[in-house]
Amino acid sequence: MSKYNVAIVGATGYTGSELVRILINHPDVNITSITSESRKGERFSDVHPQFKDIFEPELIGIDDLDEAGLDLVFLALPHGVSMDFVKANHDKSFKIVDLSGDFRLSSKAVYEAWYQKNHHFEPGFDQAVFGLPELYRKRIREARLVANPGCFPTSAILALAPLMKEGIIDKHQITVDSKTGVTGAGIKSKPNTHFPMVNDNFSAYGVKSHRHTIEIQEIIGKYANSEATVLFTPHLLPVDRGILSTTYTKPTREVSTQDLEKIFREYYENEPYVRLRNELPNLKQVRGTNYCDIFTTYDDRTNTIITISVIDNLVKGAAGQAVQNMNIMLGLDETSGLRISPLQP
Repeated sequence: MSKYNVAIVGATGYTGSELVRILINHPDVNITSITSESRKGERFSDVHPQFKDIFEPELIGIDDLDEAGLDLVFLALPHGVSMDFVKANHDKSFKIVDLSGDFRLSSKAVYEAWYQKNHHFEPGFDQAVFGLPELYRKRIREARLVANPGCFPTSAILALAPLMKEGIIDKHQITVDSKTGVTGAGIKSKPNTHFPMVNDNFSAYGVKSHRHTIEIQEIIGKYANSEATVLFTPHLLPVDRGILSTTYTKPTREVSTQDLEKIFREYYENEPYVRLRNELPNLKQVRGTNYCDIFTTYDDRTNTIITISVIDNLVKGAAGQAVQNMNIMLGLDETSGLRISPLQP
C-alpha cells in the first residue's frame, strides 16, 4: 500500500518538532518536506538536535514547497501567519490542518476582537471545521481545512461537553481554572518564561482576556445549541509540558457523582483518546501521549460539579490531535501513529 505524502510548514517551534516525532513512526505517511523561513538551507536536526541521525532533511522555504503529490499540509505557524498560506492555497488539491488559532473562531469580527490582529481571509471561517474529533468527527472526515483546537480549549471542552449536551448545568456559571507547562508559551523566550522567573514560582496570566476564553465559550455553546458564559483563568507551572484544567459548574437538577460518571462513561465509551479516571489524574499519566484523562465528581456541600482533565499540551493539545485529525481526513485508522505510552516518571 502506498503512503500518503505530507508536509510540515513551520519547523522551528515545539509543534513542528512534535509533529516530526510522531510522524516519523507513522506507518501510513511520508514527510516529503518541511519548511522554515528563518532556517532554510539548514538541516532539521540543526534546529532540533534530538533528531540527529534520525530525521535530517534540509529545510526549505514556503515558496519552494513542491505541491505535486502532496495529500496534506500541517501548518505549524504563528497566529496571523497561517491565514496567508490558507488564502493562497485553499483551492489546491491537498488538505490542510492548521495548528494556529486563525480559523478556530466563528467570524472575522470575533477573531479580531480577541486576537487583536487583522484577518485577511474571511471565507476561511466558513470552510474550516473545528478539529476536536470527539465532537466533530463526521465533519472532520469531509473537511479540507481543519482548525486544530487550542491546548487549553481541548482540556476544557472535553471536560464540559457531556454536561452541556445533557443540559444539566447552568450555562452561564462555568469556571475553568487551568495550569500549563512552559512549552505552552512557545519556543521563543519571553520575560515571564525565563528560567529564573518560572523555576520555584507559580503565576496567573491573561486574566479576563485570554483568547482561549472565547474559543471554549463558542464551541461548548454551539455544541449544546445554546449560549454559554465562561470564566477562564490560565496559570503557568514550573514544568515543561502538560495541562491540568479544573472546571466548576452548577447543576440545574439533582445529580450525584454516580450520575456524572454514567454520563461521561456513555459519552466517551468509544473514544480512543479519552480515559475516565476513578482517581485524581496528573500530568505524568498522559505525558508524551494523545490521551485526555478526566475525573468528575459532585460536591453536595457547595452544590458544585468538579471536573478535572489532564492532557499533554504538545500532543493532544497540538501535534497529536493534528495527526488524529489527519488520520480521519485521510480515511486511516484514527489511532495510527498515536499508540504511544505515557512517559512516567
